[in-house]
Amino acid sequence: MRQWIGGMLFACVALGASGAEIGGVKLDDKATVGGQELVLNGAGIRTRAIFKVYVGSLYVPLKASSLAAVLATAPRRVQLNLLRNLSADQLVDALIDGLKENTTDAEFASIKRETDQLVSIMKSFGEVKEGTVVTLDFVDNETRIAQNGQAKGAVAGEAFNQALTRVWLGDKPVQADLRKAMLGG
Repeated sequence: MRQWIGGMLFACVALGASGAEIGGVKLDDKATVGGQELVLNGAGIRTRAIFKVYVGSLYVPLKASSLAAVLATAPRRVQLNLLRNLSADQLVDALIDGLKENTTDAEFASIKRETDQLVSIMKSFGEVKEGTVVTLDFVDNETRIAQNGQAKGAVAGEAFNQALTRVWLGDKPVQADLRKAMLGG
């Protein structure tokens, strides 16, 4: 009986250390951003019509269940693990639509230069293949964009990053159940 309990405890610890698996994508429990360890807050699948597009995950210093709590801390990471091939234009168009949905006209106008920088960086990706990992890290007052761990560029400003984060976690998120999942719900 003792061995069985010990084995069960070991299995539970091993399971907890392995991270989550969502849509066939294994996510790490932790990520290091700007020299700080972040925890996986939550993750879910972004779907469009009947297609699974990506697994979206959120990493923060401490678990958070609201947009305000997420935005109050840094560094933070939004990670997209692609589940299908996408053109750079598809990726950019989706991000721009999400930004417009979650900002007022004045807010969107105030981050136009930063949004144009993001578009330029994302278009440099070309076609993103299934399995590609895109990270959007907010650290040192800039959003650092990487593809498969390779830095692709950065966009300065907290206002821009807050608007970008609202694409997934705002009042009009890209997908309500993805928002809930990323907020740990």
